[in-house]
Amino acid sequence: MTSPGELERTLRSQLRGEVDFGAAARALTTMDASNYRRVPAGVVAPRDAGDVAAALRICADAGFPVVPRGGGTSIAGQATGVGVVLDLTRHMNALVSLDPAARTAVVQPGLVLDRLRDAVRPYGLAFGPDPSTHARCTLGGMIGNNACGAHSVAWGTTADNVTELAVTAYGGSSYRLGTGWAGAPEGLRELVAGNLAVLRTGLAGGFSRRISGYGGLDALLPERGVGVARAFCGSEGTLGVVTEAVVRLVEAPRAPVLAVLGYADESAAADAAAGLLGAGPLTVEGMARDLVPGAAAAGPLPRGDAWLFVEMRDEGAARSLVRGADAVDSLLVTDPAGQRALWRIREDAAGTATRTPEGGMAWPGWEDCAVPPARLGAYLREFRALLAAHGLRGTPYGHFGEGCVHVRIDFDLVTPAGIARFRSFSGELADLVVSHGGSLSGEHGDGQARAELLPRMYGPEVIALFGAYKDVWDPAGGMNPGMLVRPARLDENLRFAVLPPGGGELSEGVARCVGVAKCRTTEVGGPGVMCPSYRATGEELHSTRGRARLLHEMLAGEVVTDGWRSREVAEALDLCLSCKGCRSDCPVGVDMAAYKAEFLHHHWSGRIRPPAHYLLGGLPRLLRTVALLRAAAPLNAAARRIPPPGLTRDRPLPPLAHTPFTRWWRSRAGASSASAAGASSASPAFEARVRAEPGFGKGRGGESRPQGPGATAVTLWPDTFTEYLSPHTGRAAVRVLEAAGLEVTVPRGPVCCGLTYVSTGRLGRARTVLRRTLTRLEGAPDRPVVVLEPSCAAALRTDLPALLPDDPRAHRLAAAVRTFAEALEQYAPHWRPPRLDRPVVGQTHCHQHAVLGDAADRRLRERAGLTGELSGGCCGLAGNFGFEPGHHAVSMACAREQLLPSLDAARDSGPAILADGFSCRTQIAQLSPYRAHHLAELLADGLPIEGPADSP
Repeated sequence: MTSPGELERTLRSQLRGEVDFGAAARALTTMDASNYRRVPAGVVAPRDAGDVAAALRICADAGFPVVPRGGGTSIAGQATGVGVVLDLTRHMNALVSLDPAARTAVVQPGLVLDRLRDAVRPYGLAFGPDPSTHARCTLGGMIGNNACGAHSVAWGTTADNVTELAVTAYGGSSYRLGTGWAGAPEGLRELVAGNLAVLRTGLAGGFSRRISGYGGLDALLPERGVGVARAFCGSEGTLGVVTEAVVRLVEAPRAPVLAVLGYADESAAADAAAGLLGAGPLTVEGMARDLVPGAAAAGPLPRGDAWLFVEMRDEGAARSLVRGADAVDSLLVTDPAGQRALWRIREDAAGTATRTPEGGMAWPGWEDCAVPPARLGAYLREFRALLAAHGLRGTPYGHFGEGCVHVRIDFDLVTPAGIARFRSFSGELADLVVSHGGSLSGEHGDGQARAELLPRMYGPEVIALFGAYKDVWDPAGGMNPGMLVRPARLDENLRFAVLPPGGGELSEGVARCVGVAKCRTTEVGGPGVMCPSYRATGEELHSTRGRARLLHEMLAGEVVTDGWRSREVAEALDLCLSCKGCRSDCPVGVDMAAYKAEFLHHHWSGRIRPPAHYLLGGLPRLLRTVALLRAAAPLNAAARRIPPPGLTRDRPLPPLAHTPFTRWWRSRAGASSASAAGASSASPAFEARVRAEPGFGKGRGGESRPQGPGATAVTLWPDTFTEYLSPHTGRAAVRVLEAAGLEVTVPRGPVCCGLTYVSTGRLGRARTVLRRTLTRLEGAPDRPVVVLEPSCAAALRTDLPALLPDDPRAHRLAAAVRTFAEALEQYAPHWRPPRLDRPVVGQTHCHQHAVLGDAADRRLRERAGLTGELSGGCCGLAGNFGFEPGHHAVSMACAREQLLPSLDAARDSGPAILADGFSCRTQIAQLSPYRAHHLAELLADGLPIEGPADSP
């Protein structure tokens, strides 16, 4: 028997692509987007078809099975394997050629669907099948699963849109498949000839979404043209490896119109869907109210408790459809922006399905059963009853026009009783689907999740034919064993079984990663952030999913065996920017920044940390010492000449301010009386105005400020960045808050949100700092706390109560935190900001996007006449990240992705440059000729010039 080490050496000697049998590579491919886990021996990234043939020959000689893998988004377990995983995304990802006139393209299997769609869009073309994972799924994976998507009503499945396939079988034999027997493997023609009756009675007919098993075998019938390539689609990597495909393109509609039809309930919508097909729709998608947030249901959606989203080719066809539809209400949307907003509701519903109303997880396993569309309403009623009978919950939605229903169910896949219920429910649901003439899989394949149940759908003769078909292609059984033919049990290899019981929040968090790989998208634009390090490197290791997989395997201890000391996990997390984008952008809310902090806490426990952890992690204490010694000037001079040890030499340190914000505040307060315990006095300028003018003055905004005695008091939080590096931002905020009629106080003595300690994993120190801060604030009256730095506001809202869950003071402070814009909107609602009337560009802080939200900021900018959108993504500096060694290239790549291009594009319009985050402003200053400002600074510049009492 060949050992894994010997196999690795042989592969390395004969392949041009990468061969990696290390712990990290294996850990990254133990799972796909399913409930299953299988540990491979190693991973190969072939360079070309020659590498694929060599790998399949070598593995066959050594007796190691092989599984081809694309984006790893399969939800039935078919992209996991125990032998060698072929990663076809790293090198075999090209659009080989495009013929717009013939409407065909030649693609490699690792090409991501959106890259193909982007390439053909200028010619008015599209690839018809469009699964929801279009931003990261590959053409090879779509061929393997016979993927469909929302537009299959009009353009069919992947099998309907593939004309030729180049395939390499286990052992290295290569085939060119199309229509007819030429190029087919030996014995296939004879197999079909001997089973014509089975093919005609057991498989022929059916409906469009019968994807289960080798359900496309009837394409080999002579009356169906002997479609050998078509029959290969949907084989889930069990027959061979696709190395190239010729795909058919379709003409994209120039101005599609979206009709949204409201119905009384889900069953009524399902019953109506089949009746719409005669109108020739492009899509007929369905969902019910329990998947739609209340605000969305009350806003753009028409009346009803369930909806059909029907896309038509033009407005005339859409109006005709609406007139003929028996709907409670309807909405017709012609403009693309309005359509995108509505489709976003439908897409968000898919994310909502992964959670129960109480916040628990719902899992795949029965994601895409399909029944003939005319039976959908009856099926859904019985499906809901079956869920209730088993005490399970799930919310169906999906491709109602083709009878395909998506649902995630709150299975207990950990305890023996829960797994037994999962098994019994699966059998009963399979019987229910079959009783309606349906297919166990309607577009995602069976994998391990449903292959065991295929005999309930197909008779014994068909199952025997499936086995014989597999053996023609793969007589040694080396291609993806355990799938489709001679399958593993559906309750074996569950990925949760290896996690330690009572593993805490980290264990629950990494298990929550369902692997749909939204973090692997390379799409740029829009407000999203996740995952900047993956877009910079293109490596699974540096995606949110990849890191979650490594942490999963670290806790399991089988592949990654050195626990918290793991070098593999440390390497993966090293390029995590802690941007928190995954917290909001991941469909299941994986929070890798929090997991990174916990890992670093344990990883460095009892050991000397990297210098950056002490210098940057301990920044608040260090800068406070510098301020007490009044040593900012000499330290700035020294930093210009000698870079601090342990930090990158690729960028300068930002200079320290000579006068910290609170020192300015105390000097400004002067001889005014002390305020309530725990806070300094309000500014004398404010008190003077209150005394002198009971209804005092009008600002440039033109709105009267409130009476002094009734003014709301707010505490302005002197975060480390505002205090020591950007005190002018704090001074500007004071001016604006007072102009809005608010009484400003500042805490007496140093306070800290603990952010820098958390981001470097010094959680014990963070808890100490936070307790000290809470004690300092104990004497202060309860009042809103305005935090100017978004990362500090996010830390106080989320990290503080998470680190001190049993301290009621932590929860009170977290609830009191307001951003600058939130404070003005909530506590000075009648104040009108100065009209600046100019375009604005810049950066929305990633923590603001992920944790705080920016709705109040957008409204404030609009009221001030600041027009335009800020860029999404991450600036790349990300606090300490950009100053740590080895991070500069990724930091620069992140900045070049959206931020810097947006500044250059707006150069001629003379915009205001806006960035509330200090890191964002620093990155802009160091990488561009521009200087960015906090929103408080822009508004302060628009206020009337004040007297000497407000000067620093």
